[in-house]
Amino acid sequence: MNRISWIGISLTIFKTYVLINRMKIHDTKTRILDAAEELFAENGYQGTTLRRITAAAGANLAAVNYHFGSKEALLEAVFERRLIPLNGRRTEEIQAVLDEARARGFRPPVSSLMRGFIEPTLRFRDSGKGARNFIKLVAHSNMESSGLAQKLFFRHMGPLIDLLTKALEEALPAVPPGDLRWKFLFSIGAVANTLRFCDPSSLPGQLALAQKEETGALIDMLVEFVTAGLVGGGKSK
Repeated sequence: MNRISWIGISLTIFKTYVLINRMKIHDTKTRILDAAEELFAENGYQGTTLRRITAAAGANLAAVNYHFGSKEALLEAVFERRLIPLNGRRTEEIQAVLDEARARGFRPPVSSLMRGFIEPTLRFRDSGKGARNFIKLVAHSNMESSGLAQKLFFRHMGPLIDLLTKALEEALPAVPPGDLRWKFLFSIGAVANTLRFCDPSSLPGQLALAQKEETGALIDMLVEFVTAGLVGGGKSK
């Protein structure tokens, strides 16, 4: 075998070695993120140690330091992994409604704006166990005394909330801004509770449903409900 052939074989071996190592590194990082997401969801940020995360991930503290640097940075990475693509989809949907309405010279339909937010959100919940863990983590973050998880969550949500509230102001110019902000908060509460309780087994007592509602039907009902609340009458006299 000539020198050129040996060089070719050596390069192939080296490339294979690099690829395998990259796959191992990616797998370790993913396992740490998955374990952190689940444990943060169950026990909160403060109630979860890095040792518990590494034990669940089958990794070591050095791997956490290598990939993330700190526990806080790991939490940030957990939020980024889910919220960046989800918010990207929601932003695209809402912006598309705005662009079409402006091109036609109409006000954006409230129902379409809210569907642009709600549909990707509820579809996300159905995307797997990790998504459901993340939803539990977000719910848990609102109860944390440190406020770190809540701060990280709203930092990522800020641009999307700003886009949607301004779009609603454009859609409902007759509604006073203060009233509209409250109505928006009520609507977000309805979405959050739907995410939390759309599994029939999670509902308490007489509120328990006989069967799980199909996601598409649930989206339609929720969009109709929040649209009515946003468009409906003002303050009671």
